[in-house]
Amino acid sequence: MVKLSLIQLHSSTNVAANLEVIAKYLAQITTDLTPIQKQQDCFPNEKIKHLVVLPECCLYFGSKDNEQLALAKKSEANDDLRGALAKLALKFNVYLVAGSIPIITSNGTKFTNTSCVFCPDGELIGRYDKIHLFDVKVNDSTHNYWESRFTQAGRNICLVKTDFANIGLTICFDLRFPNLFQQLAQAGADIITVPSAFTKATGKAHWQTLLQARAIENQVYIIAAGQEGRHENGRETWGHSMIINPWGEIEQCIETGMGYISVDYQATKLTQIRQCMPLKSPLNQ
Repeated sequence: MVKLSLIQLHSSTNVAANLEVIAKYLAQITTDLTPIQKQQDCFPNEKIKHLVVLPECCLYFGSKDNEQLALAKKSEANDDLRGALAKLALKFNVYLVAGSIPIITSNGTKFTNTSCVFCPDGELIGRYDKIHLFDVKVNDSTHNYWESRFTQAGRNICLVKTDFANIGLTICFDLRFPNLFQQLAQAGADIITVPSAFTKATGKAHWQTLLQARAIENQVYIIAAGQEGRHENGRETWGHSMIINPWGEIEQCIETGMGYISVDYQATKLTQIRQCMPLKSPLNQ
């Protein structure tokens, strides 16, 4: 059995406090699965595997980008951020897609907005640096976003292979670029994660539509974990975190506030959809 979960957050600029909140929800998720796990104990070859996705900027959000740069520099020496997240994956025995955190670049002038994936042993098994940076004008209280000022764009897609599914990684604004999702699907993705901090204005207009489109056209599970609410710097994020199946159906959604949702991963249903409606294009042959 495989469970897919996400946690919707309202992250602050206090790393320790954000870690406490994440740990609290991981504990609740684990408790909810305990009765199922006890049933599975009767079948030792069918242990529950659990994938949990966190939002973009899960450990630090609501400040200026130059402060994220300072955090990346400070945490690099002891690998504090990745180390803390690895411990959570190990403690709660989950595959953890740790939304995104800032990681300093080799020249020290910028950071990458990076999604890290940890296995239940606490090992880092995947890393994706956000490719499409959010340099836009938006009709909200912030007005202008210029992510590339302090963030270095990634160049490579990332597919994490596990014994239950292949997981493709994206982050937030990547959602508007279908070619990235197509590349991940062609590489073998069964699940694509979309940790995000979508603005309230753009989220209300496009979030759900884009997520369902990416699920349908690539025949994959989409796990989209978002930030929600008004943050310390006045920025408003949309929330509405959701898990969508390969037919484009929203299986679970949490609209506002912090919390979590979980669904069963149905590999057989995924295979059936792909067999009944093959979408491999002659252009890619």
